[in-house]
Amino acid sequence: MMKFSHVAINCKDPIAMERYYSKYFGFKRARVIPFGDWDYVFLKAGDVYLELFKTAEERPTAAPQKDGYSFPGTRHIAFQVDDVDATLKAMGKDAVIKQGPDKFDGFIPGWKTAWLADPEGNIVEVSQGYVDQNNPPPLK
Repeated sequence: MMKFSHVAINCKDPIAMERYYSKYFGFKRARVIPFGDWDYVFLKAGDVYLELFKTAEERPTAAPQKDGYSFPGTRHIAFQVDDVDATLKAMGKDAVIKQGPDKFDGFIPGWKTAWLADPEGNIVEVSQGYVDQNNPPPLK
């Protein structure tokens, strides 16, 4: 049996990151692990974990734009919400929109998405209306 474990995020300010993901996406502190001069923290929402690592290093490239980097690697993390517009409104100034909201009714009726920057500039997608496809075809 395999179960998804976590996404690890390097960050300059783990406290700001914890506040953001706790306030807007329902994460709660699950564990703190002492590591030399600093601690790293696991945040949990349902069965999903984020692991926050403090770093002093600078980002080697510009912060991602739109829906994330286009080169190989992690593009963004995403959360399903009931209502994208209501979520953005509730987030107020913390909803730093990088792209959208965009509607994808041509693919899935009611599918709507916005891409935001978290406090460290990582891209976070908030999406409503996505549903799985019956019998998805093989990739071309």
